[in-house]
Amino acid sequence: RSRSEAELQNLKSQLNPHFLFNTLNNIYSLIQLDPNRAQQTVHDLSRLLRYVLYDSSQPTVPLKAEMDFLGNYIELMRIRLPRHVRLDVSLPENPSHTLVAPLLFISLVENAFKHGICPKEEGGVVRIRMIPLREKGLLCIRVLDNGVGIEPEQLQQLRTALEQPAPRWEHIGIYNVAARLRLLDARCRVVVRSRPGRGTAVILYLPLVENEEEFEE
Repeated sequence: RSRSEAELQNLKSQLNPHFLFNTLNNIYSLIQLDPNRAQQTVHDLSRLLRYVLYDSSQPTVPLKAEMDFLGNYIELMRIRLPRHVRLDVSLPENPSHTLVAPLLFISLVENAFKHGICPKEEGGVVRIRMIPLREKGLLCIRVLDNGVGIEPEQLQQLRTALEQPAPRWEHIGIYNVAARLRLLDARCRVVVRSRPGRGTAVILYLPLVENEEEFEE
């Protein structure tokens, strides 16, 4: 158990620099576009850093807190995206009661915007859908985009790589997520479906963890 926790913490530490690098690039672009607004953005970044450095140090966080963090990050990211983009999130009931691993979604959503939506002139939308599968003790999370999709050969390579995701520094993004989930529970898995020109769906199955104390009166 202690070895798994150490490996999980190591994977999280690999993700944090990736997140910071991209966020700082967003702020740099914002300073060039609107210096007055940049001051507020620095304040927003400080809130994000607090989440990354302190709140995410816990093994699990409330789903609502993770989604709030993701929404703030997307607002920063939107500065670098000249096309119309949108994030649409549908949460289950009582999202504060549902607990998830921190920093779980950011790489998936970032990839969907950058590789799926940005190549389209008309932009697009990334949707997050969550379905508790209580009879199986799992939470099904779908990150969907209506972007350019993935070519069949590349999709097969991705699926093959996800069967044995290596927790190495170069494996960030979806590989990092898959590696982290494997440490959480043997039932966890990542499924990728895509059609060229139609979009991509990344489906996560992770343990359904609910804070029972929140239900007590």
